[in-house]
Amino acid sequence: MDKLTLVQAVNRALQLSMQEDPDVILLGQDIGKSGGVFRATEGLMEKFGVDRVMDTPLAESAIVGCAVGMALYGLKPVAEMQFSGFAYQAFHQIEQHVSRYRNRTRGEYPLPMVIRMPYGGGVRAFEHHSESREAYYVHTPGLKVVVPSTPSDALGLLRAAIRDPDPVIFMEPKKIYRSLKEEIPGDGPIHRLGEAKVVRPGEQLTLISYGAMMPVTLDAAAQMGADYSIEVIDLRTLKPLDEASLVASVQKTGRAVVVHEAPRTLGMGAEISALLMEKALLSLKAPVARVTGYDVQMPYYQLENHYLPSVARVVQALRDTLSY
Repeated sequence: MDKLTLVQAVNRALQLSMQEDPDVILLGQDIGKSGGVFRATEGLMEKFGVDRVMDTPLAESAIVGCAVGMALYGLKPVAEMQFSGFAYQAFHQIEQHVSRYRNRTRGEYPLPMVIRMPYGGGVRAFEHHSESREAYYVHTPGLKVVVPSTPSDALGLLRAAIRDPDPVIFMEPKKIYRSLKEEIPGDGPIHRLGEAKVVRPGEQLTLISYGAMMPVTLDAAAQMGADYSIEVIDLRTLKPLDEASLVASVQKTGRAVVVHEAPRTLGMGAEISALLMEKALLSLKAPVARVTGYDVQMPYYQLENHYLPSVARVVQALRDTLSY
């Protein structure tokens, strides 16, 4: 058993996948010799060589475009966007090609590739370094979208994403890259995509989140104390969304609160609220509440804590929903 941080678990997942399958190729800016800006690929070039861990120019569109070509010819590329805010330069490739090849070729070319991108705020970064724009990718047909919140899930979900026949956007919450550790077996788990996880069972309210907001969510549930039975669900995969688990939980509890750091409008909270009203309306005892970022650009570091959902904001939403 090794005790790993989330970013170390990402590194372990890449290493295991490359050992198991010689078709797995890594490419991205500074991922080779320097091991990436967050050291997620540290040591992999030395272990697997420059033909399988490729440093690229600072050209996100070219990184993803090359990965598309690799996948079409039988490789399994894992492309890194240094920050999710830099992936806009590659969005043409992602929307026009990555997401469409299975449909365009009537299933002949499913395009097995992963695009990794650190996302989110909380690290006192500059503009285009702190976005939480997962809704863009969830809204794009043909993509799967995965967001881990623990080292174990980062390892198991990334290994599953690399094995998946379809393209996966793998969003890594950099705020918690090194803030928690878990003991993980040497060979690590492999999780199924599309399955949410009940992190904490409960009977009175369903609290739903993912990624870097999971520690905030769990702290808020704990602060409510033993008098309240709060069920906490980690989505893990945003697309395909585990609708059955969410509906079943709310049919049991009758109440729901959704937490995410992305802007409020058309975020995952809006989608989940609509889902629960469509499929669990007669079980709801209160409106579905959302605790989210605001509909503004992520502010610079002096104000980012005011933007990000806090434990206090989540606790207030829980109290309001339970007392409705």
